Amino acid sequence: MSDSDLPVVLIVEDEPDVAETYKLWLQQEYEVRMAQNGDEGLEQLDADVDVVLLDRMMPGLSGDEVLERIRERDLGCRVAMVTAVEPDFDILEMGFDAYLSKPIRSEQLHETVDNLLDRSEYDSLLQEYYALVEKQATLEATKSSAELAESDQYDELTERVAEMRDDLSETLGGIEDDSDFIATLRGLSDDDDN
Repeated sequence: MSDSDLPVVLIVEDEPDVAETYKLWLQQEYEVRMAQNGDEGLEQLDADVDVVLLDRMMPGLSGDEVLERIRERDLGCRVAMVTAVEPDFDILEMGFDAYLSKPIRSEQLHETVDNLLDRSEYDSLLQEYYALVEKQATLEATKSSAELAESDQYDELTERVAEMRDDLSETLGGIEDDSDFIATLRGLSDDDDN
């Protein structure tokens, strides 16, 4: 995120009219940056960018090449390919998060950006949750029940794990305990594999 506290969306699109349309659709809810080609897009890409809307067919660096370089930088932004190129099996090897076929509607673009931002927030929450669960498991494996019962820090950790489980449960829809949580994640992973 940037200084404005609005999520930052970088539009990399070589057709000025299309880029301006996307900007008009998004500028009320997001800080929007625009680039007319792949090189310019990479120049504008920094840690503040949350979502990149990337045209696949552009003169100079193609969207595929730009996507590869974005992933090499490991900035953690989400990338949606927004393109007139009909998807083929080559997309299986590409590291994008969403694929939109032109022409697209305003609602479709908003929904995609919102979903990608939610996914980023969920990923952060999930990473924090796993780190805390790992700490909790380590303490439970190495400390006696009496030591755990006497520790205010352990109580705080346990409360935080429970809060985060509730937050993740709300996000994923009805996880009651860690076994449900793991089963849900496996289900999501299975869905991703299909």
